[in-house]
Amino acid sequence: MAAGKMWGGEPFWGLGFEWDPQWVLTERQKALQATLIELCHTELRVNAIESDRNRVYPRKNFQALAKHGFLGLIVPRELGGLGENHVCAAMVVETIARYGCASTAMCYTMHTGAVAAALLRHHDNAALKDILKRLDKDCLIGTLSYSDPETGSHFWYPISSGAEETKEGWHVKKKASWTTSGGFADWYIVQTTSPNFNGNYADLSCFLILGDEASYDPASWNGLGLRGNQSGPLEINKVVPKNRLVGPVGDGARSNDEVVDPFFLLCSSACWNGIAMGMIDIAKAHTTKKTHKDVGMRVADYPTIQDYVGEAIIDTNVVRSMDFTIARALDDATGNNDWSLHKDDVTYLPRAGLLHWLWQLKFAAAKNVAHVSDKMLHACGGTGYKPELQIERYLRDAKAGWVMGPTNEVLRQFVGKASLLGFESLDYWNTAINERVLSNEIKKMDAEAKRALAERILAEANPPAARKTA
Repeated sequence: MAAGKMWGGEPFWGLGFEWDPQWVLTERQKALQATLIELCHTELRVNAIESDRNRVYPRKNFQALAKHGFLGLIVPRELGGLGENHVCAAMVVETIARYGCASTAMCYTMHTGAVAAALLRHHDNAALKDILKRLDKDCLIGTLSYSDPETGSHFWYPISSGAEETKEGWHVKKKASWTTSGGFADWYIVQTTSPNFNGNYADLSCFLILGDEASYDPASWNGLGLRGNQSGPLEINKVVPKNRLVGPVGDGARSNDEVVDPFFLLCSSACWNGIAMGMIDIAKAHTTKKTHKDVGMRVADYPTIQDYVGEAIIDTNVVRSMDFTIARALDDATGNNDWSLHKDDVTYLPRAGLLHWLWQLKFAAAKNVAHVSDKMLHACGGTGYKPELQIERYLRDAKAGWVMGPTNEVLRQFVGKASLLGFESLDYWNTAINERVLSNEIKKMDAEAKRALAERILAEANPPAARKTA
């Protein structure tokens, strides 16, 4: 019996609260969690099956969440939100993914990231304030569009995007390869190179784009898992009003490091943790009921199955603890998620100092859920391979964790390189010259090759047009 945890009018069939870090939650947050679990029981979990089977965007789940104020979870109360913090955001995403719908949890993660980007610079922006005040009342789903077809998971490098200032406003051009909720969101925060771009890809700006200002092809999305999240290509070529600029020109890199990456990494990791716990719940329910009549043992009575489940719980709770610990550190750094601290100083970036911890978190959560998904399928045996047990859907959803940008390959190199060579060595926008490599390659050349290289470099440094002008 799941201690204290209910599923409808019955005790929950999976793990009880004794296996959850409930001590990190306030009483109000525990009440929100209970509300969410009930919503998952009555609506979200059933809708998840439909979303997975038919690639249906989970708007019905967002409508259910909006009725209880969850779209404005981190919005200050004076703007009509719940005024909650990072710990609560992680709990909400984990709860939705575990008991309800992983596609909804990932769409909600992107929504929360967009809300955070808007909150960072909303103080003197009427367009952003209007959106934030109506999130729950009008069920306005937001999302982030930062990817680029030319740079893959290096989403901070928007080669295919740009913006120009016009008399009417900002002419925003954006091509995105992956946009969760693409075509279904009511508003987007997009990142492009800044107006008057001069070749420096660190010069980025963010814009608010409304749903009907974006072009998309929803039929193109057909993923292995997270099939309801509609993460397809998106294109924008639109002149928008001046107040759609989110923050000042050139604020994109600050916004990314301060809120977009922190909230995305924190909440997406919570999503992977929720999926892992959801599979453990299913494995418990199945293995404690399934009996092998020939030996008179339940599947759960086998030591191998006990080992599988025990290791999965331990590993997942290690990552869950990391998620909530970092969330608490973010709360401590921001006065419990106080958005007013950003009002007068665009260079105030307390979350950015914890970004390297969030890199580690996402890597650990995505790695763990991939391992747990395999082991819980093994624990459930052939029955787990059937869709009706639902572990098969969780397994496919879990596989998105490793490859979702920044991919785990990118993140582990970030951590290794930064720890060994310093953060400056990461060189996000590929501007630093590696003199060591350059010297090493040149010394391999003979005299003729060096002269040819020198002539080529001189020609590039002083092209014919430049010589004529001079």
